[in-house]
Amino acid sequence: MSRILIGDDDRELCALLSEYLRREGLQVDVVHDGEAVLAQLRDQATRPDLLILDVMLPGRNGLDTLRELRAQHRLPVIMLSGRGEPVDRVVGLELGADDYLSKPCLPRELLARVRAQLRRHTVESVGVLTAGVLRLLPGERRAYAGEQELNLTGAEFALLLMLVQRAGEVIDKTSLTRVALGRELERFDRSIDVHVSRLRHKLAEASPQSPRIDSIRGAGYVLLSNGGGQA
Repeated sequence: MSRILIGDDDRELCALLSEYLRREGLQVDVVHDGEAVLAQLRDQATRPDLLILDVMLPGRNGLDTLRELRAQHRLPVIMLSGRGEPVDRVVGLELGADDYLSKPCLPRELLARVRAQLRRHTVESVGVLTAGVLRLLPGERRAYAGEQELNLTGAEFALLLMLVQRAGEVIDKTSLTRVALGRELERFDRSIDVHVSRLRHKLAEASPQSPRIDSIRGAGYVLLSNGGGQA
């Protein structure tokens, strides 16, 4: 049974969501501030498989909590925000959130997002994949550029895995969104662009010989070996 942690100070919403998720066979814990989220992540006995985190937590807010937990933890994180501002979504994704939902959200939509993230984190029986100096171990969900391990979120790993599997091929954003985020591409949705931007930075930082991720206007993204291809 997968364990879900909800970090949100809206106690009524927490009760509604936790009851719904439990009825769907998930184990759910609830806390109401950022410090409690971090404390539960530090405890191996209560560490969740996925975190649902509200942006507007009291004290240490959700974005600060996300920034701190990403230094040590790779679990999937779905951010919630009652403000619904595009900047909140972009900042959350840039800090390492895997997905984002505006409140109020339907419990069944949240459940679909949760299941999609958990599926992506299931161990895959695929051998080592390489693209130049880049090496992916899907079964361990680890990636290396040369000898340098990349610190990737679940969405970033899923995105990079698809790009490596289809290296040299332009992949549209709709397909990337389905695989990396486990959902359909929404209107004005720039989530994939943010994840790609973070991936580019991490690859370049790890090794100057890392493959490039190029944007093909109106078409999507393509992974190219360093030294050639479209810009």
